[in-house]
Amino acid sequence: MKIILTQEVSGLGAPGDVVEVKDGYGRNYLLPRGEAIRWTRGAERTAESIRKARASRAVRDAEHATEIKSKLEATPVQVKVRAGDSGRLFGAVTAADIAEALAATSGESVDKRTVVIGNPIKSLGTHEVSVKLHDEVSATVALNVIPG
Repeated sequence: MKIILTQEVSGLGAPGDVVEVKDGYGRNYLLPRGEAIRWTRGAERTAESIRKARASRAVRDAEHATEIKSKLEATPVQVKVRAGDSGRLFGAVTAADIAEALAATSGESVDKRTVVIGNPIKSLGTHEVSVKLHDEVSATVALNVIPG
């Protein structure tokens, strides 16, 4: 089955890519979740617009991504969350929370989809978070979760 990705799918591709997948994977998983659309000639124009939008959002080049990486890694980021007496959070720190805190601290806007959280952050303290800025550039950010 030939499909066009509308979202990034790890191991498969980025938005706007035309890929060939097995029928069941496409029909039962990717299409119902809205991560892909069926490929047609008309949808090819949609794929082109998705690629243009992705290019405008993406960091210009690896050199610019390296500059942003140095800004992000320079200072630790603090996220204020509600927590109980034992230090456990009410919920978890989300990628959107981290992206917002990064933008406030460094002045660089970061897309929440580029923030990679290994395990869910559900406790106070210092945590490591990765931000994929470019295909070749990834920043590791120190994240301090404090009660707020």
